[in-house]
Amino acid sequence: MAYKITEECISCGACEPECPNQAISEGETTYKIDPDRCTECVGAHAKSKCAEVCPVDACVPDPARKEDKAALLAKWRKLHPGEEPAAGTY
Repeated sequence: MAYKITEECISCGACEPECPNQAISEGETTYKIDPDRCTECVGAHAKSKCAEVCPVDACVPDPARKEDKAALLAKWRKLHPGEEPAAGTY
């Protein structure tokens, strides 16, 4: 499932540069995640980088966007044509 950023976000910006899919951007009051670009870092990292670096735990799985690993990997492949996913990331 895609991640989302909750209202606990303090707009520190730590998550944005960590996203391998450019899914995170600055919103009006907090950062936000584009669910169509979020792959939970499948294809790039073993764990979701935004959640790892968030100092207030505002990056959480979005229960409204349930996707299995196969769907997340397919999304990653669409976002990164011609590239191979990193070993151990799917």
